Amino acid sequence: MKSINPENFKVVGPIDLSKIPTNLFNEASDDDKENKLDKVQKKLSELQDIMYAHNRYGVLICLQGMDTSGKDSLIREVFKEFNPRGVQVYSFKTPNSTELEHDYLWRHYLALPEKGKFAVFNRTHYENVLVTRVHPEYIMNENLPGIEKVADITPEFWENRMQQINNFEKHIAQNGTIVLKFYLHLSKEEQRKRLLRRLEKEEHNWKFSVGDLKERERWDDYMNYYQEAINNTATEYAPWYVVPADDKDMCRYIIAEIIWNEMQKYTDIKEPELDDKVKLNLGLYRDQLMKE
Repeated sequence: MKSINPENFKVVGPIDLSKIPTNLFNEASDDDKENKLDKVQKKLSELQDIMYAHNRYGVLICLQGMDTSGKDSLIREVFKEFNPRGVQVYSFKTPNSTELEHDYLWRHYLALPEKGKFAVFNRTHYENVLVTRVHPEYIMNENLPGIEKVADITPEFWENRMQQINNFEKHIAQNGTIVLKFYLHLSKEEQRKRLLRRLEKEEHNWKFSVGDLKERERWDDYMNYYQEAINNTATEYAPWYVVPADDKDMCRYIIAEIIWNEMQKYTDIKEPELDDKVKLNLGLYRDQLMKE
């Protein structure tokens, strides 16, 4: 299997999603990809144990992508070696009545990772500049000052909202949350195949929603808004990665490798050392326990 460079997927300047491939044509076999992922899984699990003891950073993994892009299975596979106490997954759906009584970022603040832990957002705060742009009528549910009708939602409104997201991410990054954002770049044709599988395989029927077809009709709009959101919110403190998602196994491996690669930059994450006095008396404590 050819080695991958995680930096190749990082957004470092304006991107055009239509020119970025949705499949990384690597000659690796399925077994090879699975073995590579297994190795990274174990390294990430060990790192999380050290992070928990270090207790200085939390890690926020943000996953965005069109329906069927593989977010759920990716979470299951990439984080399956973690201590369950070390990772929490949040799937943000339509805001409920309580959430709508607060600003749109409120529920995301509540779900931020504790120090020493990972949090995975399966769909994220970016839904507020993606779905709501395709369906601006949803903004009316937020009961915002000065927004009485859809026509009141100007281009400046979206520019301000993306700046608010940048400010949110900068604030949490400066306070110890490592933010990594992934766009699972799926082709429209591959989505069609995956939707058909949901219809053709009885055990997957439950995954199918008529709403998926309605949203698929707005594919081009979503691509435009994803591109605009990524281009306006890719920062050093909260980087975006565009990862080919037509091959689920490769996508999982790439994202795991990127997370591992990014975490290596935090060289201060180490297990805390014992107090010198405790170190000197380890033999004494051992003898005390052996005599019981």
